[in-house]
Amino acid sequence: MMKVILLENVKKVGKKDQTIDVSDGYATNYLIPHKLAVPLTKKSLEVLDSQKQVERDNEEKARSEALILKNKLEAIVIEIPIKSGKDGKLFGNVSLKRVEEELLNKYQLQIDKRKFIDKGTLDTLGYFKLKIELYKGVIGLVNVHIIEEVK
Repeated sequence: MMKVILLENVKKVGKKDQTIDVSDGYATNYLIPHKLAVPLTKKSLEVLDSQKQVERDNEEKARSEALILKNKLEAIVIEIPIKSGKDGKLFGNVSLKRVEEELLNKYQLQIDKRKFIDKGTLDTLGYFKLKIELYKGVIGLVNVHIIEEVK
């Protein structure tokens, strides 16, 4: 038996970065030549640990950036003018794409419309609070105020 560190997910064998025991032939004839694994050595363990540390640092950085963005979003109220008839009924509705464009044009904040948790349409005048998943576990709120377009 040979101990190896997997470099990729291998079906019915293990996941990336996992240390497993496999037969010598399977390791030397398939996993290692196809760059799916490396033999477990002191050096390969050090490389794996440093890669995991870099990954943790990157995740922490992305999380802190998401928290900063969350605070920026909560201070913003996006006003979107739209044509409406009597009783505040809109002609059409406001899409998440429009909210995304307003964030980019007025506040230079790039947020993908697919990150919005509330997928409903905004089809009446008034205030709306839309939830956005900025990062795993970090949910921001953006305030949208739909106002009547002045003619």
